[in-house]
Amino acid sequence: MALDGIFIHSILQELKSKLLGGKVEKVNQPEKDEIILTIRNEKTPYKLLISSSSIYPKIHITDKNKKNPLQPPMFCMILRKYLNSSKLINISQLDTDRVIFLDFQSLNELGFDNIYTLVIEIMGKHSNITLIRKKDTIIMDSIKHITPEINSIRSLFPGIKYIFPPISNKLNPFCYKREEFKHVLQKMKFLDTKSFSKIFTGVSTSFSKELYYMLSELKLSELDIFKESTITVLHGFCSKIFSEFKNNEFYFAYYTKDGKMKDFYCSKLTYLKDCMEVHYSTPSKLIDDFYYEKDKADRLNSKSSDMQKLININLERCNKKVKILMENLKDCKNKDTYRIQGELLTSNIYNIHKGDSKVKVQNYYSNILEYITIKLDINKTPSENIQSYFKKYNKLKKTEKAAEEQLKIAKEEIEYLNSVFINIKNSDSYEHIEEIKRELMETGYIKFKKSTNKKKIKASKPAKFISSDGIEIYVGKNNLQNDYLTLKFADKRDLWFHTKNTAGSHVIVKNFGKVPDKTLEEAASLAAYYSKARNSSKVAVDYTEVRNMHKPNGAKPGMVIYYSNKTIYITPEKPSIEQID
Repeated sequence: MALDGIFIHSILQELKSKLLGGKVEKVNQPEKDEIILTIRNEKTPYKLLISSSSIYPKIHITDKNKKNPLQPPMFCMILRKYLNSSKLINISQLDTDRVIFLDFQSLNELGFDNIYTLVIEIMGKHSNITLIRKKDTIIMDSIKHITPEINSIRSLFPGIKYIFPPISNKLNPFCYKREEFKHVLQKMKFLDTKSFSKIFTGVSTSFSKELYYMLSELKLSELDIFKESTITVLHGFCSKIFSEFKNNEFYFAYYTKDGKMKDFYCSKLTYLKDCMEVHYSTPSKLIDDFYYEKDKADRLNSKSSDMQKLININLERCNKKVKILMENLKDCKNKDTYRIQGELLTSNIYNIHKGDSKVKVQNYYSNILEYITIKLDINKTPSENIQSYFKKYNKLKKTEKAAEEQLKIAKEEIEYLNSVFINIKNSDSYEHIEEIKRELMETGYIKFKKSTNKKKIKASKPAKFISSDGIEIYVGKNNLQNDYLTLKFADKRDLWFHTKNTAGSHVIVKNFGKVPDKTLEEAASLAAYYSKARNSSKVAVDYTEVRNMHKPNGAKPGMVIYYSNKTIYITPEKPSIEQID
C-alpha cells in the first residue's frame, strides 16, 4: 500500500496538467511532517498535499481541509519566504525512482529571477521534503533535519549542499535494452512474486506480484528463464506493460475486502479478484480517499497514546483490585460457620473446661442434628474461646461489607474507564481528544496544568444525524457530551439509547410523537456502532424515555441509571444515514 515510482509517475502527469504555470498563494504546515501548497492556475486554486510521514508518505492534490497550528513551524516560515507568489515552472522525477522535483521561479529583493527546488523523497521512514537553491543546490531547509550523527553517509540540514539519494542499480522500466534485461534476468535462479521489483526501479512488491500472477496465467513462470525464447517472451511482456504506463495509460482503483482497504494501484490488480474494486478517474482522488481515514486514525491514535496508556494502567489496577476483592468475598462466605460455632459453644459452655483442645457438640442448626467437633485453644478459657469465634465472624462480616462496597466502586470505575477508552477510539478530531483530556483532568486521572492561555476553550458538539424518517438523532462522542445530551439537552419525552452492559455513547432521538420503527433501528445501530461492541453481532441496545434516567450523586461523567426500558438486538454497521454536524 505504498506509493511506488510508477504510481508517482501517474500522479506527476496529473500535477503537470493542472499545476504547471500556477502561482503559489498559500503555504501551510498542518502536521509536523506535512505541508499543503495552495497553487492557483488558470483561476482555479489547487491544494497540493506533500507528506513525509514515515508510514504514509505521499504527494497529491487534495480537497480535504486540515486545521493549521496557531504558530507555523520554522519549515513553513522558510517555504513562505521563498515560495510565496512564486511560479511552478517544472515537475520532474528521478528516473522512475521515488524522488520528485518541483521547480519554483520567484523574484528576489533586487528583481532577479531565482529558482528554488522542492525535493520530495517518498522513501518510507527516510521520507523527507527539502527546499534547495537550484543554482548551487544549497539546502535552505528540510522538514526533517538529518545530521551526521543520524546518518553518516548523507546529511540534510540548512547551509550544506544537497546530496542525492544513492542511485539504484535496477533497470529503468521506461528505458532499458534487451541485453540489460537478459543480463539481470540470468543472475536469478528462478522467478517469484518479488522478482520484478528486484529487476526494475519503481516497481513495488504489490505490482511485482501482479506481474507474476499474469505470467502464471500464461504458464510462463515454469519455463527455464535462461532460454533465449523465454527471455524474448518476458522482454516483450514487460515492454508492453511499461509502454502503456509511459504513454499514460492508467487504470486507477483501490480494492477492499470485508470493509478493509487492501491495496490500490494505477493498473488493475487481477490477483485481488476476491476483493471489491472501486474505480477512480484521477490518482489524487484515489489516494486522498484511500489514505485519509488511515492517516487520520493513526495521527489521532498517536495524539491519544498517552491517555490510552493511562487508562490501561488504571484498568489493570482496577481489575487487580476486583480480583483481590473477589478472593476476600470468597473467604467471607464461611463467616456464618464461625457464628454458628460460637453460638453452639455458648449453649455448651458448662461442658467445656480450660485446657480442652476440642469439644463435640450437637449442631441444632442442621436438619439432621449431627454432632460436630469444634477446635479450642487450650490456653484460653471457654468464654475466651467463644469470643474468638464471634470476633472472627464479625471481622469477616465487616470485611465482606467493605469488599462489596469497594467492589461496586471498582466495577463502576472500570465501566467509566472503558467508556473513555471507547470515546478515544471513536474520536475523529483533535478537539474531541482534547475534550476527553479535560474530562480526565476533571475526574482526577490527569493533573491540571496551569495554562497561560486565558481564552475559554469552546466545547465540541455531539454528532447530529437525520434518520430515514427525517427525525433528529444525536450521538455523544465523549462522556461530557453524553452528560450534556442526556441531562441538559434532551426533553423528558425524548428517547435515550445505550448498549446494554457495554461501554458506549449516549444516543438521543427527538420525540415529537410516535417514533417509527425504522428510526428506532437506526438509533440502535448508532448506539451499537459507537460502543465497545462495534465488531460484535446481535448487540443488545436498551432504550427508554429520558424521564426514566437518573444520575446518582457523585457519579462520574456519562454514568447514569435507568429503568422501564425496552431492548433492540442489532448488528452494528457504519452509519448510512446523513450526518449534519
